Amino acid sequence: MAAVIKTEGLTRRYGRQTAVDALSFELGAGEVFGFLGPNGAGKTTTILMLLGLTEPTSGRAEVLGLDPVRQPLQIKRQVGYLPENVGFYDDLTARENLRYVAALNELPEAKSRALTEEALQTVGLAEAGDKLVGQYSRGMRQRLGIAELLIKEPKLVILDEPALGLDPDGMNKMLDLIAALNREKGITVLMCTHLLHHVERLCGRVGIMSKGRLAALGAIGELARQQPGGASGPASLEQIYLRYCQEEKPC
Repeated sequence: MAAVIKTEGLTRRYGRQTAVDALSFELGAGEVFGFLGPNGAGKTTTILMLLGLTEPTSGRAEVLGLDPVRQPLQIKRQVGYLPENVGFYDDLTARENLRYVAALNELPEAKSRALTEEALQTVGLAEAGDKLVGQYSRGMRQRLGIAELLIKEPKLVILDEPALGLDPDGMNKMLDLIAALNREKGITVLMCTHLLHHVERLCGRVGIMSKGRLAALGAIGELARQQPGGASGPASLEQIYLRYCQEEKPC
């Protein structure tokens, strides 16, 4: 399996504070990977380095075979990033917002129109495409955020709390959408979230960050078998997460 993301000793320091400490891991093509950890664990700094928005203090990273330090624009053209709070022009319609993104990516007019309609259809917003985004619910805005990523026809998407704050129906729609992007379009997914049941539903492997270090990495089942079991059987993902984050035990 080809590596879509590869880091070797990736480190970022701010003065005396180490935000990310010697991070080494690989993410294979076609994976849905859960990137976990408490606030301040180093997840966001890692993402910024992968996208070429922050330079590492030491170590290196590759994204789709490209160096984020030397080739950040090439990476941004192939990678979609959905932040926790998606920003749009509220006084434009969904279609207008997507067409604007297509223009920023210098897409030809015909391709812009085709990708906009395909993206709206994929996320279930085709009927609401001419509605002002300022009138959208949070769930609709999150799905529009996914549509914005699809305009790039990305090989990799990085999602930061994609279902946070949604009602149960909105959560299910978002999780189904992420699964479909991976299954039907072959898009590799790196997902950051505190909602561990979403990780169990979607992700084949997880990495758990704690105080800037990679505390655990592997398939959920493998990690569960490595933990002390209880009367009810193997450890749950929540028990695994709490153990590493509370004990601050790096691997």
